[in-house]
Amino acid sequence: MTKRKHRNQALILGLAFSIATPAIAHGHEEAAPLPGSVFDLSHWKITLPSDDNGDGKPDEIGVRDLQSYTHPDFFFVNDDGHLVFAAPNKAPTTANSTNTRSELRQMLRGTNTRIGTHDPGNNFAVEARKGSDKFGAVGGKLEATLKVDQVSLNAGDPTKRPAFSVVVGQIHAVKYDNTRSGFGFGNEPIKIYYKKFPGHKAGSVFWTYERNLAKDDPNRTDLAVPVFGYGWDNTEDPGESGIALGEEFSYTINVHRNTMYVTFHNDRLGTVNHTRSLVRGADELDNPYSYGGDSLYFKSGVYNQCSTRTGDSMWYAGCPGTGDWETDKADGNYAQATFSRIVLSGSTPPE
Repeated sequence: MTKRKHRNQALILGLAFSIATPAIAHGHEEAAPLPGSVFDLSHWKITLPSDDNGDGKPDEIGVRDLQSYTHPDFFFVNDDGHLVFAAPNKAPTTANSTNTRSELRQMLRGTNTRIGTHDPGNNFAVEARKGSDKFGAVGGKLEATLKVDQVSLNAGDPTKRPAFSVVVGQIHAVKYDNTRSGFGFGNEPIKIYYKKFPGHKAGSVFWTYERNLAKDDPNRTDLAVPVFGYGWDNTEDPGESGIALGEEFSYTINVHRNTMYVTFHNDRLGTVNHTRSLVRGADELDNPYSYGGDSLYFKSGVYNQCSTRTGDSMWYAGCPGTGDWETDKADGNYAQATFSRIVLSGSTPPE
């Protein structure tokens, strides 16, 4: 292993998690602590469902500024010392999405902005990727413990798969300008979903793997893997086999060498493990080399799947929203999750 790789691995492994409860002094509660003083955010930036600077785009807070940043509605520490992410159905969205988000994006470069966001040094790769030693890391691990507090209560088209759902963790691939290599489509090898229909006792936790194909390829779709409850097509109430709003569960995404190991845990339902190669296609319709030629990064937080857009696409559920946070919150047209743990580290061999 080269000295550079030793340094990169040490940097990742040094991302320690810490948690604190709100300080109490002389019988009264002080102001809530900043997220950056409770969680290690030294290798994250965040995209928010707001446009406070008026540039017509969702606000983005870089690594350096995030350490002293909080938002009273969309990104804050609650009274338990846990980190709350929220996103209404209607708000500014990023250029390649119609969904709002309050979501962290892994930044392996930390505060070293001489390394571009999409440069290899700011992202990770699988071991088999050509030039993998030039990346910020080979593989990596994301661990999180959370409760989903809210998914949108309303959807214009409840039959669309993303209706009433939220993504709370994912790996995303960098989108390249040149995709002739068969990679760089900007797809996701994993998105972790929570979906709960209105009136149901519980919701379902599942994850999806997106076939790594071009956007206009009809076979590019997300393959759902149920964890607690069902996938996104089953409209029955999962009941005791599902996860209720406010019920804690955890996930671990561990990309070690060329394989993605996914673990979920809930105290009531136990532990579920899944494995997926990232260098071999999921089926005969997938990219035969999966994500073996991509640049990858973790994301965590709230990515609201209830898009306000309408149309033929399965992603356009036509969810209602006014754009006024207080109104939309009162109407239940938002998604929210509370995290008690978010940890980045280097990959580990499977047990």
